[in-house]
Amino acid sequence: MRSKFKGPVVQRRDQVDAGTTDQRLLDSRGASDWVHTDPWRVMRIQAEFVEGFGALAELGPAISVFGSSRTPAEHPSYAIGEELGRKLVEAGFAVITGGGPGAMEAANKGASQAGGVSVGLGIELPYESGLNEWADVGINFRYFFARKTMFVKYSQGYVVLPGGLGTLDELFEALTLVQTGKITRFPVALVGVDYWSGLIDWLRDKALVDGKVSEKDLEMFVVTDDIDEAVALMVAARDGA
Repeated sequence: MRSKFKGPVVQRRDQVDAGTTDQRLLDSRGASDWVHTDPWRVMRIQAEFVEGFGALAELGPAISVFGSSRTPAEHPSYAIGEELGRKLVEAGFAVITGGGPGAMEAANKGASQAGGVSVGLGIELPYESGLNEWADVGINFRYFFARKTMFVKYSQGYVVLPGGLGTLDELFEALTLVQTGKITRFPVALVGVDYWSGLIDWLRDKALVDGKVSEKDLEMFVVTDDIDEAVALMVAARDGA
């Protein structure tokens, strides 16, 4: 029976491949497809975690702000994002966003102009061109899951401005982690009562009534139009109040 060890992997019978990894690495005439295979991607993934951990390890208390990249500068939500970024800095937090335009740019701008640490965690997308100019510390990721880890690991809470699918993704991921006990003392504030009321009504009138969530689940976040209330929620969680 044909067999071969390829590092820790055993290959037998028809699964034995030709050549060796070293041969493919050192043979300049070989194809370059190896850089796109899953084992190589593991190294890229590892590199993203190392870069993220290294850049953010000494960040200190921070809050992640989420919101739509499609929010124009003249929209009221943009001004709210700027004010939120500034007030979080004044409360002693760094501000982390997804690094994109719109609401994310607004929060980064407010934080930067207030003299705080303004962080952007970007993601490679076909329709966005890099980090916004107000992200004073920027990391661009290939992989969503590596980026998501940085948001959760280095944030003490989330403030969520009006947004779309990406914003909802981050919101419900955080709520799921709190619900399942993966993270504790993690405040979440939704800013914009009118915008979020339809979603909250659905959770109460449909998901709760049908037994898909509990009353306790709906206590994991607050909905407010008051930026000071959102910031105070983050401060209380940080200070153990």
